[in-house]
Formats: sequence, C-alpha cells, structure tokens
Amino acid sequence: MAQIPNLDNAPLNLASLREQSQKDLLNILKNIRGKKCLVIDPKIGGSLSLLIQTSLLRENDAELRHLSAEPVQTECSKILYLVRPQINLMKFISSNIQYNLSKGVQREYFVYFVPRRTVVCEKIFEEEKVHHILTIGEYPFYLLPLDEDVLSFELDLAYKECYVDGDTSSLWHIAKAIHKLELSFGIVPNVRAKGRASTKVADILNSLQVEEPVNAADMGIPEINTLILLDREVDMVTPMCFQLTYEGLLDEILQINNGSVEIDGTVMGQQDGKKIKVPLNSSDKLYKEIRDMNYEVVVQVLRQKATSIQQDYAEVKSTSQSVSKLRDFAKKLYSVPEIARHVNLAHHLQSFTCKPSFHARLDIEQTILELQNFEACFEYIEEMIHKQEPLVNVLRLLVLFSITNSGLPKKNFDYLRREILHSYGFEHMPTLYNLEKAGLFRKQESKSNWLTIARALQLIVDDTETANPNDISYIFSGYAPLSIRLIQHAIRSGWRSIEEIMKLLPGPHVDLKKGATSYSSMDANPIFQSNLDRVADGRRSLALVIFIGGVTYAEIAALRFLSSQEGMGYDFIVGTTKMVNGTTMLETLMVNNV
Repeated sequence: MAQIPNLDNAPLNLASLREQSQKDLLNILKNIRGKKCLVIDPKIGGSLSLLIQTSLLRENDAELRHLSAEPVQTECSKILYLVRPQINLMKFISSNIQYNLSKGVQREYFVYFVPRRTVVCEKIFEEEKVHHILTIGEYPFYLLPLDEDVLSFELDLAYKECYVDGDTSSLWHIAKAIHKLELSFGIVPNVRAKGRASTKVADILNSLQVEEPVNAADMGIPEINTLILLDREVDMVTPMCFQLTYEGLLDEILQINNGSVEIDGTVMGQQDGKKIKVPLNSSDKLYKEIRDMNYEVVVQVLRQKATSIQQDYAEVKSTSQSVSKLRDFAKKLYSVPEIARHVNLAHHLQSFTCKPSFHARLDIEQTILELQNFEACFEYIEEMIHKQEPLVNVLRLLVLFSITNSGLPKKNFDYLRREILHSYGFEHMPTLYNLEKAGLFRKQESKSNWLTIARALQLIVDDTETANPNDISYIFSGYAPLSIRLIQHAIRSGWRSIEEIMKLLPGPHVDLKKGATSYSSMDANPIFQSNLDRVADGRRSLALVIFIGGVTYAEIAALRFLSSQEGMGYDFIVGTTKMVNGTTMLETLMVNNV
C-alpha cells in the first residue's frame, strides 16, 4: 500500500497543493546542476515521505542524507541542506562545513530554509564564518496533506512556543498557509476564531490580504465557505482523554507518525522481528471504513468480514460455482491483505486494552470529567506516582484533574508537586514550571466552571451507543469533545447563541465577515445569521477547521461523523499544527524530552 495518500476524493483539490510543493522542491534540485547530496533535517524527512517518492529524488541526481552533528559522508561536490530555521541545526551545518574546510575538501554549499529564512539563523552562519561560502534560499513548504481531509502545518512545537515561550512566530506561518489556500481557492467569506492565538492569526491574515490581495472577482464563488480557528488552549481536556476510536487507539499505543506506524514484523505475522512500517491512510479502503469507529465495534466488523470470506471459500470449495460467482469471490480476495493487516493490528491493541489497568484508567478519567469524588481521583494519581508509573502518564491524568477543577487547592498542589520531584527527580522541576506557565497544572484560585460548561454543551452523555452512534460522544464512550461541540455551534447557529459559555473559556472570540479587501466584525451586525454561510447553489458547504496547537485523531473522527449526519450540509477539512495526543503534547513540555 502506498505511503503517499491518494487525494482524489478530497473535497478540495489538495493534490494540486501537493504537486506544487513537489514542483518547488524539484526546481531547487534542478537549479543545482549535476550530482548533489541532499541533507535534510530529520523532522522534515517524514513530511517529505508523504510528498515525494525517493526515486524522484534519485532521478534528479540527489542522494539523501539526514543532518546530524556528524560530518556528512558523501563523494558529491555539491551539498544542499534542507532545514527548518532552528539555531541548533545552523550549528550542525556550520560544524559540517568547518570539518570539510579543515580537511581541505572543496565543495559548494546550499542552504534552503523551510518555509522561510530568518535573520537569526543567517547571523549564526556569519558568527561561524561560513556565510560567505553559502548560497541561501527558501523552500516555501507550508502545508502537508496527510489525507483527503487533513492538512498539517508540521509545527510540532507550536503549543509550547505560544503558551510557554511566548514565541508567536508559528502564527505567521499558519496565516501564510491559509493565505496560500485563499490564493488557490478564493477568499473564505466567514471566519470564526476562538482563543488568543486564533484571533491573532485572523489579524495577520487580514494584513496578508492587504499586502498580497486575492482578487475575488477573478476567483468566482470561494470553494471554502467558513474558516473556524480554534486554540488548543480553549480545550485541553480532550487531548488528555484516552482516545477510543480505532485510529485514535493506534496513535495512543503505537504512535502514528506521518501516516504510518512502525511495528515489529512478528506482530504482522512475519517470521523475523524486524521493524516494518504500516501505512495508515484512506488509500486503504478497509481502514477508511473502520478508522473512526469505536475500537470495540472494529473488532466485531473485522470478525464479520473474515467470517464472510471463510463462508464464501467453503461454498466455492463444496459446490461447482458459475464463472460470475467465482469472479465475485476473486474480487473479495483482493481485500484479504487489508483484513489480515487490521486483524493483526487489532489483536496487538487488544493485548493492551484487555488489561484491568486500562479499564481502571478509563473509569478514573470518567470520574474526573464528571467532577465526582475528588479524594478518589487524588489518591489514584498519588498511587501512580508511588508506583513510579511513566511520568508522562501521571502528568496526563494530573493535567486533566487540574483543568476540570480550575487548578488544585494549594495543599493538594504542593503535595503532588513535592511527591513527583521526590519520586522522579528534581531535574523535572522545569517540566512542572512549563505546565504551570501553560496553566495546565496550577493552584486553584477560583471555583471550577467545568460542570457549567459541560452541562450547557452536553459534554457528558449517559446513553452513548458505540455500535450505532447518534452523537459524537461515542468516540470517548460518553464524553463529547468540547472543541467539536464549539464547532457544531459555530456551524449551526453561530457562537452568539452560547455567548455566556464562550466567555467562560480561555481567550477572546470573534465572528468576522470577510470581503474582497478586508475583514469586518460581524458582532456589530444584528442581522447576522449562520445561514448566510450557506452556498447559494445548494452544494454542500466546505468548512476549514484549524486547530492551533494540535488536534487528535478522535476529534477528526467526530468531525467526519458530524459531516455524515442528516441536515448538516457541511464537509470539513481539518488543518492542524501537528497531529497530537495527550502524551505527545506533554512530551514537548517535558524539558528532558526535548
């Protein structure tokens, strides 16, 4: 199965975006004539694997290496570095070049920044005295299609940079990426933003439209009707909950990276234990069908499919079938490798989900969400610390506990903080400081308003039906993600209908109407109704939902479910700084992990 996802069924022409990025990269390679060594920042490597086949790089006389502190081993006389503008990477490049100079090796050096050059990075080349022998350029790679309806800005540290470091440079990157989409598909007429980062992106987008206007007259009807920008800070509860969709669980347990999981070959039925990559995208028809289902339902579906093929095989064997019946059976056999792949993966997941500790964890999560039995939740986390369970698992539950309670009483906060440092070491003090700075683990200063929000938006649902769901709460078996409820309201009736609840959530919110040259606030417009969002010719409208700080697979599953509901009339494309779960998010804040 192809690692690069098929984008033919995307609601927007995402294939053209990918082709443009491919073309830009190949042009850079063609402009450097002859054989060259392409040295890439490892973080970009995974993104490029979803963009371009390595065979295409070879066809353009490029051999591939990954950038590290070690000197590049190559016979090529030309070296092209493709890197994000990060200081540590500039130092690697400088030391690579200095090593070659010390050995008397003469080479040509090219540095292309992804997506743009920065003064700080160029300054380092000047300080290291290599600037004069470098040719510097830019590779404007802002958006990576991960699947038919998912775009990533590949900014894995955006949350930490915005909420801990106070560095908002990623917001410019996001606005620029949206502006590039508008240049291709028309100005998005309706913009709704919630949170400090999101409203800032809306402002930058306005500035970019002034600097490089999209000519609305030439574009016709815009293809994207509504843009919803949502800060991760607005809903940090959802990523801390354990995802229970098939795709979400694969990410929680195996960690999906750039649309694939890496797993021991023995899990997939191979004899040797070598690691193999299993691609996971909608090119796999079975995966597309089951990815968003609750995990328990997936096991039943796979069992039914396997049983059906078994019965057909028995029938074919025992009776003389007509040629057309045999042909139908042969068609079914094409799906066997896909069924085998997912049976193996589901079986592997089951070795985790059948443990009592897994269910105990889900039960305590539900107790925290319902704000029940504070003491039992506190003791559960305390016991995890004393058992020295992985720190990130402790922090994930602790953050959920802290957010829903609007912080912990001083006595409990100080006690847990002290226990963590005694149990895991005082080197974790900076991590706890980062969590506090981001407002994820802090002292309680006011009464929690979590239950008010949960009741108003129906976040806790008692009668969830996982096999035949009628509400998005099926993805967590009883909890409807706050983020998706906000999007539901934004699409159906606008945020005005939940104005009081919006004020209880972090950051400002705006409803904007965007014209040919600028935004204008719709808050002041008494006749604003969400049905103005509808496309005039009766087509399904398209909403671009952007999560600044990351989105989980479960949230994407919930949006796909919403889109499929009768009367919704909207398709969704999700844009995100990075695909995340609670563990990967917290790892970016853990000082010893970065």
